[in-house]
Amino acid sequence: MTPLFILIADDHAVVRAGLRALLESRTRWQVCAEAADGRDAVEKATKHKPHIAILDIGMPLLNGVEATRQIRKASPATEILILTMHESDDLVQQVVEAGARGYILKDEADRVLLDAVQALSQHKPYFSVRVSEAAVISDSSDSAKSSRSRLTPREREILQLLAEGKSNKEVANLLNISVNTAEAHRANIMLKLDFHSLAELVMYAIRNNIIRT
Repeated sequence: MTPLFILIADDHAVVRAGLRALLESRTRWQVCAEAADGRDAVEKATKHKPHIAILDIGMPLLNGVEATRQIRKASPATEILILTMHESDDLVQQVVEAGARGYILKDEADRVLLDAVQALSQHKPYFSVRVSEAAVISDSSDSAKSSRSRLTPREREILQLLAEGKSNKEVANLLNISVNTAEAHRANIMLKLDFHSLAELVMYAIRNNIIRT
């Protein structure tokens, strides 16, 4: 029987170790890769094409929502399970829009993680019972979604890096683009969201769980 290959992405090594031990207690379940940030998660998912990717939301460099979107594009067969401490209906909507089909909370992982992975391995959705059922249904009229949709995927990526304190030069180096291009993206972000300072951008990132405080 073919093994079930799983990617774990979380910026805490102790969390990754605990998840690996729990997952590999199941016969033929194998953690094929670990990642400590969202960018690394996308790279490893692209390389290994896991059946399941378990992602935290608040990862550095690239948050779980954007990582979900990029993994689904690079490896469409990979099912995404969000494992987070955030009990937020808006976050559930965001990850569903991005392509995730599972969402569970860290404080219940010891009880439901294996069931969630099993469901996703059969291409069935799995959401925590503590998540509002309404949040799983995308609402195209939702104002938060409208605000997010103003930005392109690259702009959302750059917004997170800027909110984490990266300079235009650091953003350019991380994304392999010119400093002028990074500056142009920054200007477009500020214009689209009607921001006039970096502080406003940081507060937006915090309110929308793009970065973790």
